[in-house]
Amino acid sequence: MSALTGEDAPPQAPRQHYLNVTYGVRSWLLTLDHKRIGLLYLASITVFFLLGGMFAVMIRAELVTPAGDLLQAETYNKMFTMHGLVMVFFFLIPSIPAALGNFLIPLMIGARDLAFPRLNLLSWYVFIVGGLFTLFAVVQGGVDTGWTFYTPYSSTYSNSAVAATAVGVFITGFSSVLTGLNFIVTIHKMRAPGLTWFRLPLFVWAHYATSLIMVLGTPVLTAAVVLVALEHLLGIGIFDPKLGGDPVLFQHLFWFYSHPAVYIMILPSMGVVSEVISCFSRKRIFGYKVIAFSSLAIAVLGFLVWGHHMFVSGQSVYAGMIFSFLSFFVAIPSAIKVFNWTATLYKGSISYDTPMMYAMGFIGLFTIGGLTGLFLASLAVDVHVHDTYFVVAHFHYIMVGGALMGYMAAIHFWWPKISGRMYPEGWGRFSALVIFIGFNLTFFPQFILGYLGMPRRYHAYPDEFQVLNVMSTAGATILGVGYLIPLIYLIWSMRYGPRAGSNPWKAKGLEWETTSPPPTENFLTTPLVTEEAYAYAAPDVEEQEGARVG
Repeated sequence: MSALTGEDAPPQAPRQHYLNVTYGVRSWLLTLDHKRIGLLYLASITVFFLLGGMFAVMIRAELVTPAGDLLQAETYNKMFTMHGLVMVFFFLIPSIPAALGNFLIPLMIGARDLAFPRLNLLSWYVFIVGGLFTLFAVVQGGVDTGWTFYTPYSSTYSNSAVAATAVGVFITGFSSVLTGLNFIVTIHKMRAPGLTWFRLPLFVWAHYATSLIMVLGTPVLTAAVVLVALEHLLGIGIFDPKLGGDPVLFQHLFWFYSHPAVYIMILPSMGVVSEVISCFSRKRIFGYKVIAFSSLAIAVLGFLVWGHHMFVSGQSVYAGMIFSFLSFFVAIPSAIKVFNWTATLYKGSISYDTPMMYAMGFIGLFTIGGLTGLFLASLAVDVHVHDTYFVVAHFHYIMVGGALMGYMAAIHFWWPKISGRMYPEGWGRFSALVIFIGFNLTFFPQFILGYLGMPRRYHAYPDEFQVLNVMSTAGATILGVGYLIPLIYLIWSMRYGPRAGSNPWKAKGLEWETTSPPPTENFLTTPLVTEEAYAYAAPDVEEQEGARVG
C-alpha cells in the first residue's frame, strides 16, 4: 500500500467540490456548507493558537533567569492570563469539535449537512465576536487575574480589562452551546439507513458525549463570568466578602463547568485515537461498546468532581473525601480506553504513518497526565503541590500532550479528505517526533519543580530552580519548532502535494466512501450501511474496501 502518495488509488477529485464550487470571500462568509464552516473554524483557531503561543514565548523567556528582569510582575501576570484564556477558550475547546467535528460528523453518518446549517454559521460568527472582545481586552492593557478569574481580586480589586474579557468569554459560550445542540440533533436524526447507534464511529460517540457537556455545562460558566463583570462594574456584592459576597461561590460555579470542560477538550481526541489506532493496526477496535459507553460515563462523572480543585479552599473534610473518591472513580473510564487501545494494537498489523505516530504519542502523554491527576485527587498530596508547577505540568500533559496530540493526529489523518492532497510523510513523522521530545523536555521538569515547591504564576524564583527552568524553556523552543513544521508543509501540500484518492489509508468509514475533497452535497446518493464499524479483516482488508456501502 502506498499511503504516502495516494498512488494506490487514482485521483478522484470531482470537477466541482466544496473548495472550488464558488469562488470569492463572500461565498465563504455566507456559506451554509458544514465543510467550509469547519475550515473557517480551522483558520480562526490557528490564528488564536499562534497568538497564545506568543504569550507562552514571553512566559518562558522570563523564566530563563531567576530574577524578574524581562517582564514586570504585572505584565507577567497578563502574559500567563492571556495565554490561558486564548488557549483554553479559543483553541483547545473548539479545536476538534468546532473545526473537525463540523467537517466530519455529517460525512461519518452519511448526512448532507448538519441539522441546522444557519445555526452552524451563526456559531462561527459568535465565536469570532467573542474572540474580538477578548483581543480588545489585550489592546486595553490586558487582564491579570489568571484564566480562572478568581474572586474577589477579579471582581473588585483588579484594574485590568476584566469586564471586556468576561464579555468575550460569555459570548463565546453561546458558540459552544449552538455547536453542541447542532451535533446532538444531527446524530439523533440524520444517520444514514443502516447506521445504528452501535455502528457509529467512536469519533461520533465522543462528540455526542462532548456535546452533552457543552449544552449542560457552558451556561454555568457564562452566568459566573457575567456576575464577575457586574460586580467589577457596578460594585454589587456577589463574591466580595466586604460587600456581603462569597468568593468560594465563584469557585464552585467556575469549576462546575471548567472541570467538565477538560473533557470537552480531551474526549474528541479520544475519538480520534480510536479511529487512528484501528485503521493503522488493521483490527476491529477492542471493546467497541465499552469505549462508547465510557465516553458517556466520562461526560456524566465529569460533572461530579469539581470539588477536587477546592481542597484548600476551606470546604469540609467530608466533602473533600467524597470529591477525592469521585476523582479517582472518573479515571476508570479513561483507563478503560487506554487498555482497549492497547488490546487493539496487540498482534495488529501496525504501520507507523504520521497519524499513528501522533496517536501513540497521545497514549503515552495522556497516561502520564492521568496518573499524575491521581496525585492531585489525593487530599494530602494535593495540599503539598497545590498551586505549584506540578499542577501546571499535569494540566499540560492532559491538554497539550493529550488534546493537542489528538488534534494533530486528526489533522494528518483526515487532511487528504479535507484538501484532496497528501503531505510529505517524512516531514510528518519528523514533526511528530520533535513535538514529543520538545513536550517532555518542556513539562516533565515542571513536575520536579512543583514537588520541590516552586509556585506557579511567579515571575521570579530562587536560584536553585534555574536549571530545571532553563530545560523547560529549551524544550518549549523545540516544541514551538515542532508545531511550525506541520503548518508549513500542510500549507505547501495544498498546492504541491500529490493528489489523494478517496481512501489513501484503506480506512473504514463513510467519509472514505466519497471523493477527496468531497462534493458540496457529500454523497451523490444516500449511502446504505451494511456492516459493523471498523470491519477490518487483516490481511485481506484491501479486498473488503467499499463493502460498507451497499
